[in-house]
Amino acid sequence: MRLDEFYKLVVKLGGQMDPRKNKFIASYPDTAILYGKADTQVNKLLVGIDIEVPELLLAERIREREGLDLVIGHHPEGRAFASLAKVMQVQVDILKQAGVDLNLAQKLLDERMQEVGRRLLSANHTRPVDAARLLDMPFMCMHTPADNHVFDYLTQLMNKKKPKKVCDIVDILSDIPEYRNAEQISVGPRLILGNPNCRVGKILFEMTGGTEGSKDVFGKLYKAGVRTLVSMHLSEEHFKKVKDANLNVVIAGHISSDTLGLNLLLDGIEKKAKEKFHVISCSGFQRISRN
Repeated sequence: MRLDEFYKLVVKLGGQMDPRKNKFIASYPDTAILYGKADTQVNKLLVGIDIEVPELLLAERIREREGLDLVIGHHPEGRAFASLAKVMQVQVDILKQAGVDLNLAQKLLDERMQEVGRRLLSANHTRPVDAARLLDMPFMCMHTPADNHVFDYLTQLMNKKKPKKVCDIVDILSDIPEYRNAEQISVGPRLILGNPNCRVGKILFEMTGGTEGSKDVFGKLYKAGVRTLVSMHLSEEHFKKVKDANLNVVIAGHISSDTLGLNLLLDGIEKKAKEKFHVISCSGFQRISRN
């Protein structure tokens, strides 16, 4: 498969899993071919959660030893990282679906997007991209399309399993291979707020949308009937606000959730392309195929 075809398929599949149902998604700013020619043929991939200069040097050694076509990172780098705030708009739709007033959700997200945008201004965005260019190593990242797959997968799973108690959510997550593997290194799913025997109530999944949203939204979610958050991660500042809002919080796991999303996305690419890719795992990622 050509590199440009691979990228277009990533965007297409990400759009199919996007929480903004029935909306045409032309692109995801945090997903991009960061370096490489469009017509590069790709079959052998090095895939990791974070791909920076050390991983690119590792990729060069692998290429020398056994060949390698493309390096894929989950978290955005280069211009994709600089554009991270733009993908946060999806959170407005998620909040609306949870029952938060649309105008209020938009106001809170606008403030948070501006905050994230300011924070990103000081980053050295081009370091890994420069390394890829100097090594002449094809390099891309696929962020929100993978996160959309986690959001859709867990939403459907919980709708099917219908957990009654908060502890049931942890048990359901722990049956998923990516989260089961995380438990083996002490970072498996866990309840960080609330009583495990509390009723679940309405669940909000914080699995996509770039990065954490507004820290002032949790009280609004409680008023909308949400009682449990299932999140990849939660900053200490957000934790304090959630605690004040009296919500249950299950942390599924950051790297494990990212791994699940990448695996689901790669499965979808292989199905559409009708070919298997040779995937070498690194940087927190472990390839688990469901095909």
